[in-house]
Amino acid sequence: MNELLEPFDRMLEALVTPAAVRAVEGGASAVVMWRELAASGFLDALVDEQDGGAGLSLADVQPLIAAVGARAVPLPVGETMVARALLARAGVAIPQGPIVLATSAVSGQIVPCAQVAEHVLVDTGSGLVLTGIGDLSPVATGVYHALAARLVWTGPPVGLALPRPAQGLRPIAAVLRAALISGAAARLTDMAARYANERVQFGKPIGRQQALQQSLAVMAEDMIAVRIASQLGCAGGLDVGATVAAVAKSTASAIAARVANTAHAVHGAIGISEEYDLQLLSRRMHEWRAADGSEGYWNTVLGGARLADPAGTVDWVRAQVPV
Repeated sequence: MNELLEPFDRMLEALVTPAAVRAVEGGASAVVMWRELAASGFLDALVDEQDGGAGLSLADVQPLIAAVGARAVPLPVGETMVARALLARAGVAIPQGPIVLATSAVSGQIVPCAQVAEHVLVDTGSGLVLTGIGDLSPVATGVYHALAARLVWTGPPVGLALPRPAQGLRPIAAVLRAALISGAAARLTDMAARYANERVQFGKPIGRQQALQQSLAVMAEDMIAVRIASQLGCAGGLDVGATVAAVAKSTASAIAARVANTAHAVHGAIGISEEYDLQLLSRRMHEWRAADGSEGYWNTVLGGARLADPAGTVDWVRAQVPV
């Protein structure tokens, strides 16, 4: 998929600079950035060809969503791709603005990028409802420069209704978060390795220290593990099962904390400074870790599914998580 990923990543590199990310986090409008993304056509990658899209699978766009994570894009790109595909499949008119996913009908849930969204696709438990972001009273979380918001409502969300995927929105959102984490993990691993080779202390690069080399090796292993988990989660398309989502998100959420911690340990004090780009990624990784179920939530789902099936573990894994 290099022929798809390369132009997408080049566009993000030019459009979503660290300065642009900081500006949006500081309250600047993201309208121009969104218009460029929409004009590229990539937002309709998952929409069927007969509906005017590219007809790609979730597995096909996994590298694109990972690239969004690697660039700390301050907009719900993957969420909008999924929402537009579900709306087109249902024959519902697709709005032009950014769309976020509220994966349950419970009021008060925290949704990433809700502060820069125009619409919300809400899973009510029996169907999906597309509603305006203003109708759900978004409240900032108070986390420094976070674009997530707590969505609050008193009655059932009102808006355009469409069919609900068999397992709902949460498994889909979970594998999206895993893909975002995989991209950010790859970027942080590269940043940490480069810094370790450039930072000289006591006459030699700190990357020559055996203890630090061990930390970087484990970091690289985690980065590959979350990439594989994300790919497995996306392999089945938009009909994501709970077990597959549990494998992808529990792995990604656990690794997100370890990779972020190692990256900051390698960089030392400079890593937390506002001027340095590391914190743009590590802050998001912790946000994505908790969004749509942390590793604790998905480990419970995974354990429950395993205990409910009398099959042997190897056979069960092969059946539930096809490669």
